[in-house]
Amino acid sequence: MLADKRDRIRDEKINGEIFDMSPAPNFRHSVVNGKMFSKISSGLKDSLCLVFMENIDYKYSKDSDDYLEPDIIICCDRNQIRGNSYYGTPKFVAETLSPSTAKRDRGVKKDIYEASGVEEYWIVSPTERAVEIYYLKNGRYEIEESYILDDDETSEHYNLKQEITLRAFPVTMTLEDIFAY
Repeated sequence: MLADKRDRIRDEKINGEIFDMSPAPNFRHSVVNGKMFSKISSGLKDSLCLVFMENIDYKYSKDSDDYLEPDIIICCDRNQIRGNSYYGTPKFVAETLSPSTAKRDRGVKKDIYEASGVEEYWIVSPTERAVEIYYLKNGRYEIEESYILDDDETSEHYNLKQEITLRAFPVTMTLEDIFAY
């Protein structure tokens, strides 16, 4: 029996507008998310916090039924997980860019995470092999770290082994960990 078409569509609802996230992005998007998810999961193994990858809705508004579906999200208030949705404030969110979502990830979604109080927000680009890291300070995001992978060992900017650590968790990964595919 075929599943209802609605069961196969990934979407987000922002300010009452539905954004279709189908078809799935290219394989690099999933590989990068999988690598980050694995590193974060390992680092949170003794924590009450849970990490989700592309499979939980973040209900960011108490005044509407709007939701986002972050690529990676760390949820620490388990009482705020109901069904396939999280109603609390995530400690960490990462969005992995694809051509269809890049503008929203860098714009309205970044603004939503900022206004919601998400302490750390990563924008990851598999195409550019880049990571931008934003931290919430006085209610506003400030970019504190930004990397573009340079894996040429002869380059003065070689940074394959550059370590990146999540601020609130004992999780460290390198650019190689994220982008080796």
